[in-house]
Amino acid sequence: MSANNSQTPNMKRLVPWIIYIIFFAVLNETVFNVSTPNIASQFHLNPSQVSWIITIFILFFGMGSVIYGKLSDSFSIKKLISFGIILYSLSSIIGFVFHNNYAIVIVARAIQGAGASAIPALVMIIVARYFTKEQRGKLFGFITSTVSFAIGIGPVLGGYVSGTYHWSYLFVIPVFSLVALPFIQRILPSDTPSGGKLDIVGTILMGIAVSSLILYLTETNWFYIPIFVIAIIWFIFHIRRASNPFVEPELFRNRFYRNGLIIGFLIFSSVMGVMFILPLMLDELYHLNTQTIGLIMFPGAFSAVIFGTVAGNLTVRKGSHFVVYLGLGLITLSFFIQASVVGIWVWYIGIALVVQYIGFSFLQTALVESVTNILPNKQIGVGMGFYNLVSFVSGAIGTALVSQAMEQPFLKTAIHPLVSNPGAYAFSNLMLIFTLIVIASALLYFFTFGKQENLTEESAS
Repeated sequence: MSANNSQTPNMKRLVPWIIYIIFFAVLNETVFNVSTPNIASQFHLNPSQVSWIITIFILFFGMGSVIYGKLSDSFSIKKLISFGIILYSLSSIIGFVFHNNYAIVIVARAIQGAGASAIPALVMIIVARYFTKEQRGKLFGFITSTVSFAIGIGPVLGGYVSGTYHWSYLFVIPVFSLVALPFIQRILPSDTPSGGKLDIVGTILMGIAVSSLILYLTETNWFYIPIFVIAIIWFIFHIRRASNPFVEPELFRNRFYRNGLIIGFLIFSSVMGVMFILPLMLDELYHLNTQTIGLIMFPGAFSAVIFGTVAGNLTVRKGSHFVVYLGLGLITLSFFIQASVVGIWVWYIGIALVVQYIGFSFLQTALVESVTNILPNKQIGVGMGFYNLVSFVSGAIGTALVSQAMEQPFLKTAIHPLVSNPGAYAFSNLMLIFTLIVIASALLYFFTFGKQENLTEESAS
């Protein structure tokens, strides 16, 4: 839908509030990361159990991102985004009040994800609907930079709050998103839904498939594998017959899109896996408190603010392919440095994190551009919605896999010649595995997308 020019002057007043609520929505992906050692200690949990603090939020956040996009065809965007902000805040209050009960904490995190997911999903529709093409380009750049900063600053802010007060106060942070509610109600137009329907069966099947897979990875109980297989097969047959499916099956016939999903999955799961194990590593090997851990991670987080915008400008000038390769190269370098210096001077890790954040900012911006370019206009909305779902779920799967791997004895063998501390073997070996995954992703990108000219010709054919 084209932008409504009569609304544009008024809608400019909404831009600061869009950035504001996006920040608080994405922040909760990583704000609990640094506090996992404290939470594990309080409830006597192992790494796989405490990982649910992060996993459950990402799971519901990812599913909700697609569901809210579908619901926008049937319900007012203003009402949906207001509902999401209120649900996000109420669940945060519940988590804070009942922070001594781990089961309620997990439920609160799930509801947080369900509420917060409304924000990025509907903001993208708002930007596409009410802003001109020129305004959209600039605004998407701000959003990408904000998302990168929120993901990066989450552990830093989480470390400060947990160290100064208590980890339960992290639940209070999302309540600040309520500040934007009256402005959204006043500025955002009351739109009229087009009358589309949500694919309830497809949504449930996808939810069961994703949840059973993550449950298996978290608990290693084979009971969940048949459930996953049945749900995913049923889902595939369902979307082929449904008139308004959860996701269009035509998308997966596009090999560029399929491989773009795979690359996104591999990179996001690796980065989120690293974000999960870093606080555990800094606590176990360096015996640092949460405030110091946050301080070490801060330079990287701050670099995401600067280089998120740089990535957007560089993509325009040099093209998305160049920026993707640059991002993958920096992430590979960062992972290898971290694998080589584990157990040595802790600020080597901090320097490597700066490189990682810069590389991730580049990759995140340019990979979305690459995937968007190969989708027809009518498929961009649902295609990017499912891409976001895969990205969020990959983070949950990456966290679950890493938490399981940390308990496996085969990782505690000396592989890297520069690492001599036995306590660092598992962390170093995991970083080496992540390095190989990123290299494999770079090769897949090269053989799939190749040069821009070839991509355009083949995707058009």
